[in-house]
Amino acid sequence: MSQGFVARLFRKTSVEAMRGREEHHALKRVLRGRDLIAIGLGTMIGGGIFATIGTGVHKAGPAVLVAFVLAGLASLLAALCYAELGAVIPNAGSAYTFAYATLGQVVGWIIGWNLILEYAISAAPVAQQFSQSLQEALRALGGWHLPPVLGKAVLAHPAGLWWQVDWGHSSIDLIGSVFVLVLTMLIIIGIKETARANNVLVVIKVAALLVFIVAGAALFHPENLAHFNPVGWIGPWDKDGIPTGIFGAAALVFFVYIGFDAATTTAEECTNPPRDIPVGVIGSLLIGTVLYCAVAIVLVGAVPWQQVNIDTPLQSALAPLHQPWAEWVIRIGVLAGTSSVALISLLGQSRIFFAMARDRMLPPAVASIHPRFRTPAKMSAITGVIVAAFTLIVPLDILLSLVNIGTMSAFIAVSLGVMVLRVARPDLPRAFRTPFVWVTAPLGIVITALLAGLGLGLITFAWFGGWLLVGLIFYFAYGFRQPMSEADVPNVPTLS
Repeated sequence: MSQGFVARLFRKTSVEAMRGREEHHALKRVLRGRDLIAIGLGTMIGGGIFATIGTGVHKAGPAVLVAFVLAGLASLLAALCYAELGAVIPNAGSAYTFAYATLGQVVGWIIGWNLILEYAISAAPVAQQFSQSLQEALRALGGWHLPPVLGKAVLAHPAGLWWQVDWGHSSIDLIGSVFVLVLTMLIIIGIKETARANNVLVVIKVAALLVFIVAGAALFHPENLAHFNPVGWIGPWDKDGIPTGIFGAAALVFFVYIGFDAATTTAEECTNPPRDIPVGVIGSLLIGTVLYCAVAIVLVGAVPWQQVNIDTPLQSALAPLHQPWAEWVIRIGVLAGTSSVALISLLGQSRIFFAMARDRMLPPAVASIHPRFRTPAKMSAITGVIVAAFTLIVPLDILLSLVNIGTMSAFIAVSLGVMVLRVARPDLPRAFRTPFVWVTAPLGIVITALLAGLGLGLITFAWFGGWLLVGLIFYFAYGFRQPMSEADVPNVPTLS
């Protein structure tokens, strides 16, 4: 009986069966490699480069540049593994699908559950950041102040209106919540429309970063880099129990590189997945890494690292230029950045849930395809409503610390999966092969594990353990009980 139990835990679906499932769910194939690069950059370039970089500088000083390189190296090693598996298994679902096909069902579920942290949970605070940035821009534009109920307001008033009920000093954000619902409608309408909107947003925010790099270069002072590594590789722990230093900063900024993962969630919507996926994954990572390192070196060269503004690092760094237009360029970049991050996070989460529902890890009915838009409309709507609810009422600062560790677990699983598939199915045609896979994949696992172990605090691992426990309860309550065979392709209805 125990062998049967273990066998059910690690049951797999063959690559051929995975591909067969795609035929029963005809998503519209319109994306090309350049669209996947933009999708990757859509999540890579956002709040991390415009805001979180300030916290990273305060953790490591000018050596934050090394932290970006270290996190980028770990991500590159994982990205090469993603590219091979994405070309071999061109299905929606990203790391969830790869883990299911190579490591077994329970591992696939765990990775899919962890990806909720990367996409759904992280999308809510990004929407809140958009709301805050929009309100700040309106105040700077003409002193416009929106009513508190529209923005984020403390609910400590005794009046009877629903938005003024005292919920223990919680907060609501109607702008952020409505923003999520608008993006959800765009995702439902079509992948082509979503990709076009994201492409425009990516161009705007990349242009804003290029303006910062060029304008900030005029303020560069080499002496600001004289004491390059003031905190060390592993510095003292901060008040939240997270180490400072290069490793602490690398673990913090690690999440900015997870965008290439999003490119693989749309594999079934590519015109030529074996070519488009490697181009999107590797291209977005390389472009994003160069931009991050360039911005970091200009920032710490323009401002002594102790004086970098944590909240608005890029705008504050350009203040000595006394050029209001430069500040507005950054503001617009922040709005475009948060918009695209939220958009692609919602898109990625809906595709992951879609793949999980198709595999009966979630109720298959929610994986139905809209007959006109050719998108998983139900799943997209459910995802959007849940994220909008989180955006409306839940402060997610604690949960955000889990985003990195959830993504790191996915990177490790994919690196393991590419090695397992090389051994189990050496006969599979591979349009892209991970170079030096027996060095690349293990090295990626080691560096990622080091970043997690040395850069994340114990409290993060404690929360992560609780998150996994809840996920396993859901798995054994539903997914584990569902019948599955390689020949069994769920006949999911089309929306009528």
